[in-house]
Amino acid sequence: MQKVTHISILILGAVMSDPRTPTPAPAGDTYKGWVFKWTNYIKGYQRRWFVLSNGLLSYYRTQAEMGHTCRGTINLATANISVDDACNFVISNGGLQTYHLKASCEVERQRWITALELAKAKAAHMEPESDDSGDDFSSSSAPVAPGQGGGSHNSDVQSALRTLSSKVEDLSTCNDLISKHGSALQRSLSELDSLRLTGEAGDKIRQVTERATLFRITSNAMINACRDFLALAQAHNKRWQKALQAERGQRVRLEETLEQLAKQHNHLERAFRGAAHANASADIKSAAGPEKGEASDEDDENEFFDAMEEAPEFITVPADPQFHKRSSSNISGFNSDLCPDDQSLNEEPLAMSQDSPSQDLVPLKKRRTRIPDKPNYSLNLWSIMKNCIGKELSKIPMPVNFNEPISMLQRLSEDLEYHELLDKAAKCHSSLEQMCYVAAFSVSSYSTTIYRTGKPFNPLLGETYELDRQRESGYRSLCEQVSHHPPAAAHHVISDRGWTLRQEITVASKFRGKYLSIMPLGTIHAIFEKSNNHYTWKKVTTTVHNIIVGKLWIDQSGEIDVVNHTTGDRCHLKFAPYSYFSRDVARKVTGVVMDKDGKAHYVLSGTWDEKMEFSRVMQSSRRGENGTEGKQKTVYQTLKAREVWRRNPLPEGAETMYYFTALALTLNEPEEGVAPTDSRHRPDQRLMEEGRWDEANVEKQRLEEKQRSARREKERDRDKATASQRTSSQSEESTPHDSHQACWFERCEDRTTGEQVHIYKGGIVAAGRAAQTYFELSVALKRLTH
Repeated sequence: MQKVTHISILILGAVMSDPRTPTPAPAGDTYKGWVFKWTNYIKGYQRRWFVLSNGLLSYYRTQAEMGHTCRGTINLATANISVDDACNFVISNGGLQTYHLKASCEVERQRWITALELAKAKAAHMEPESDDSGDDFSSSSAPVAPGQGGGSHNSDVQSALRTLSSKVEDLSTCNDLISKHGSALQRSLSELDSLRLTGEAGDKIRQVTERATLFRITSNAMINACRDFLALAQAHNKRWQKALQAERGQRVRLEETLEQLAKQHNHLERAFRGAAHANASADIKSAAGPEKGEASDEDDENEFFDAMEEAPEFITVPADPQFHKRSSSNISGFNSDLCPDDQSLNEEPLAMSQDSPSQDLVPLKKRRTRIPDKPNYSLNLWSIMKNCIGKELSKIPMPVNFNEPISMLQRLSEDLEYHELLDKAAKCHSSLEQMCYVAAFSVSSYSTTIYRTGKPFNPLLGETYELDRQRESGYRSLCEQVSHHPPAAAHHVISDRGWTLRQEITVASKFRGKYLSIMPLGTIHAIFEKSNNHYTWKKVTTTVHNIIVGKLWIDQSGEIDVVNHTTGDRCHLKFAPYSYFSRDVARKVTGVVMDKDGKAHYVLSGTWDEKMEFSRVMQSSRRGENGTEGKQKTVYQTLKAREVWRRNPLPEGAETMYYFTALALTLNEPEEGVAPTDSRHRPDQRLMEEGRWDEANVEKQRLEEKQRSARREKERDRDKATASQRTSSQSEESTPHDSHQACWFERCEDRTTGEQVHIYKGGIVAAGRAAQTYFELSVALKRLTH
């Protein structure tokens, strides 16, 4: 019912023109800006975002809240506006609501006062007349037959009439305001003139009086012109409406006539084509019967109708995957109509079939989608954890009740759950856009941990895990436990789609009584062949809360710097820790992609358990918080956000299967041809997956104790060798030899980071060496079977 029209904003802009950049900004029929609002005696004035629209003044904490949370609203139609001093003003609504506001300067305060008064006058003027605003339009609008296309024309005419009527009403409102303020100015000048001041003050008053007289003369002339225009507009208003309606009716009749002519032309054309086809079929002797000729004639008709239809400039038709599968004649199912991204994903089976032409004919292995349900075992948690406070978790023997039937090597391979992000990154031509996908990949690895409160099995020294998804997804992954104390695993992934991923992760964990902190140490590397871009980043800290009392839940916190060592680009990601008092969304992640000069190009936002979006930065500026200049905050103006990653839904019944993802359900699936040291051969892990937890506990303790014995024996041998070397004069400066040499990785210095890491040597794990003696997996399997 109440509105602030465009003419109000134009007049407001003319009144408040100032060479300085204004804080509030008009936008359409609204007026927005930052104003300081009194909150309480503790916080004082706080910076708030105010919006004046449709006769209502609303405020928000930030601009982002405009879409969902309004902190308060005052109806200006019944509000009182008063001025306290140069910068302060008060808005009250009959004692129910009172806003004590303060602008940054007197000019800005005057802008708001003028805008508020104009909106209040407009709201008060429009409120009683709003009921009759549509009578003329409804009475003068002629009915239009359905299907004639007159609905849009009628709405256009009504919209134009509403706009004209609104402008006339705006002019009337401005006329009243000018008369009101002019009278007040005249009274004030008369009061000043009656004081009979002498000297400089008297001269100033006379100058002001002369200028006010000129303003009064000009205003009166404008008021008279406005009054004449209003009278003329009101006299000709209905005449204009009738003229517009007549034009609309004439247009509708012309459209009907054209439509009839088109139908007649269409009918004649079909008749001509049918006659020509009948003559041709009569002259040519062929095997085609009358039915075939009639069918052909129908086809011609269909083609003619399609050609006569008005085609849009372009048409977007979604492709049906089932149609492509059904209509494709090649082996790989590749369709040339797919977009480039989809083409590259479907070309891989063809590229892989070069060595074996019949490889694509072999169907892909059907992976399992379920594992046995988790048994309901009760356990006194405090009886086990009370002696573990302050100790490193890797040195504490834990029952399988705290585990999930998967090893740390397999859990590390779960980072490839969203490998398609790296596939898309490999196709990017811009290194900055590629950085967005790499950063989203670094966040996506945490989405699998949202419900996963179980601890993975600690790998035994020399344990390996190979994940071959070359035919399905184009990559092969290999992990090996290269150190026992501290526990460290090396991971290497090779993809046919142009990227390589490698990492060496050492996990340090501390139990603090109420929560458990898990701190991954090590660097992750992603290398892209086409662009030669080399990215590195580290993992953040994982915290498991409510260890003693309550429901377990997991949080990720910390900061990640994704660095492109080739171009110098950098992305700083921040994982906000959960806080009960924070108003931000839980599990929030924010980041900025910058080039080597520190200029921001993209802004990333989202949550590590749901999705990530990125927006291109168009402009950035620094602004003090709450009007102060001490603490600066960067404000980015961005384009519309685009989703770069979203979490895949969990399989059905995941709550009874340790909340495993679709990939995690297949990681421990038995496969032939893997190395004897592969995690799939661990008997304790297999027993736990099958629900035989008591047997799994016994076997887990036996394997871990066997490993500890082997380690102590190796340490004794190393001490003896060291003692003998020290007694020998020829080897006084020699160092003890390493107690373990990894099979598929070699220890060397990383050229990029300068760290001592394990790098993949190459080779095929499945055809590797026999099981190590201290590992004894095959022996353990025989003992279980007998």
